[in-house]
Amino acid sequence: MSLSKSTPRQHLITELQTRGLRLHSVEQDHVSRRGGAGPSDHQAVTIDGTTVMVPIYTQSAWRSPFSVESSEQGHTLIENAIPLADITFAGTPRFYELSTAEGVPYSHIATLHSKDVLATTVLQTCIRYESRRKACKFCSIGQSLQAGRTIARKTPEQLAEVAKAAVELDGVQHMVMTTGTPATPDRGAAILCESAKAIRAAVDIPIQAQCEPPDDPAWYARMKDAGIDTLGMHLEVVTPSLRKELMPGKAEISIEAYMVAFREAVAVFGRGQVSTYILAGLGDSRDAILDICAQLIEIGVYPFVVPFVPITGTPLEDLTPPGSEFMESILAPLGKQLRLAGMRSGDIKAGCGRCGACSTLSEYEH
Repeated sequence: MSLSKSTPRQHLITELQTRGLRLHSVEQDHVSRRGGAGPSDHQAVTIDGTTVMVPIYTQSAWRSPFSVESSEQGHTLIENAIPLADITFAGTPRFYELSTAEGVPYSHIATLHSKDVLATTVLQTCIRYESRRKACKFCSIGQSLQAGRTIARKTPEQLAEVAKAAVELDGVQHMVMTTGTPATPDRGAAILCESAKAIRAAVDIPIQAQCEPPDDPAWYARMKDAGIDTLGMHLEVVTPSLRKELMPGKAEISIEAYMVAFREAVAVFGRGQVSTYILAGLGDSRDAILDICAQLIEIGVYPFVVPFVPITGTPLEDLTPPGSEFMESILAPLGKQLRLAGMRSGDIKAGCGRCGACSTLSEYEH
C-alpha cells in the first residue's frame, strides 16, 4: 500500500500529539485532564481552527520541543524557540461551577473533552484494573478516583442533571459514556442503558456508549432503544500475543469474538455508527494495524487509531510514544481507505470518532 505525504498542518498536529506540549507559564484557566479513563494527561488546544487533545502531563511532554509563549495578544506555539502558529485553550466550562444538591461538583460527574464533547466514566472501577495480574498495563481508570477528582458510580439522575446543564450553559453537542467493566455478563451494558434513558429524558443530546462486548447480543438493541446512538467496543491492541502481554484480562475476549460482536452491533446501530479504539505505538506493526482496519471497515466499524500516550503512574509510563512518521504511515492510507468506503468521522452521530481530537485521522479523510 503506497503512502500519502502529510500536509504541514497534518504533520504539526501529529507531532504535537506524539511529542506533547510543555506548559510552564500559561494561565491555567483551561480544560485539562490527569488520570482517569479516555485521553488522560491531556490538554485541549485549538490550532488553525482545529481542536485537538495534546499530552501535557506526561514524561515525553516535559522533553517536547513544543512550548507556548504568552503575551497580552494571546498564546503562540513555539518549536525550539521558533514561533509556529497561534494557539488557544479551551476555557473552563460554566457547568463546572455547579454542584448537585448533595454537594457533588458537576466536574466530578462528567467532564468537557475537546470543545463540545461531554464525557463520563459511569463506573470508575473495573474488574480488570482491580487485579494486578489481569489489569491493562496502560490503564489509569483508578487514578482520578484515588485523587478525589471523581466519584465511583455516577447515578442516572446525576448524569441527566449534568448533561442538561452542559448543553444549556456550554453548547455541548454530543456525549460519551464509558465504563469500567463490572463483574456481570453484560459487561456494563445495563448501567449504560439506564444512564442513557435518564439523560435522553432530560435533554436531546446524541450519546455514544463504550463497553466490552456483552455476553448477549440482545444488549445492542436494548442500548439502541435506551437512546444510545453509537457504540464503541475498543480493541486497543490487535496482535494476539501483545494483547495477552499488555491487557491479559481483556485479552480473554479474543479478536475473533470481537469481530462477531462488531457484526452484531453494526446490524443494530448501522454502518459507521460502531467504532473501536486502536492504540498505535504499543508494539503492533503498521501492517497489522492496517490489515485489521481493512477488516473492520468491511464490517462497517470505524477504526479510530490514536497515538499511544504513556500515562504517569502506569506500568508503561516510561514507554516511548510512537513517532509522527509511524503515525502518518498508518493514518494516511487509513484515511484513504475510509474515504473510499464512504465512512467518515463527520457522519458519526456521537463519540470519539466524531470528536476526532485524539488523532489526526479525520484530517486524512479529506
